[in-house]
Amino acid sequence: MRVEQISIFLENRAGRLAEVTRVLGKAGVNIRALSLADTSDFGILRLIVDDNDKAKAALKEQGFTVGKSNVVAVEVDDRPGGLNRILEILSKGNINVEYMYAFVQHSGENAVIIFRFDDIDAAIKRLLENNIKVLEGKTVYTM
Repeated sequence: MRVEQISIFLENRAGRLAEVTRVLGKAGVNIRALSLADTSDFGILRLIVDDNDKAKAALKEQGFTVGKSNVVAVEVDDRPGGLNRILEILSKGNINVEYMYAFVQHSGENAVIIFRFDDIDAAIKRLLENNIKVLEGKTVYTM
C-alpha cells in the first residue's frame, strides 16, 4: 500500500526543471504526479513516475541527486468536504501529515491525494479501518 516517490534536489535556477523533464522524456519515463517546493537556493521536485528504476538511473547518470521515499496514495471523493473527511480521520488518530499533493483523473469522480506521514503504518491502518481506499503503488504508476 506504499507508493515509491523519487525526490530530485535542484538548484533554483532557470532551466533546471526542464533538464529533469528532458532526461525523463528521453528515458521514456512518464510522470504520473509531481510536487515542487523551493527555497531561495534550491528546490525539491517530488515525482511519482511509471518506472522508478529507469528514472533514477537516467537522472543520476546526468548528475542529479535523487532520493526515494514512501508515500501513500488515497482515493478521495472529488466534492466539497472530501479532503476534510480524510484529514479529520487522520487528526482523530493523531497522525501528522508532513506534506501532500493531489491530482484529479476526471473531475467529479475521485481525486488521488499523495500523503507523506510521520507514521506511515499507523496512517494506512487508520485509513483502512475507516473504509478509505488506499491505492497500491502499481495502480498509481499506471494511472
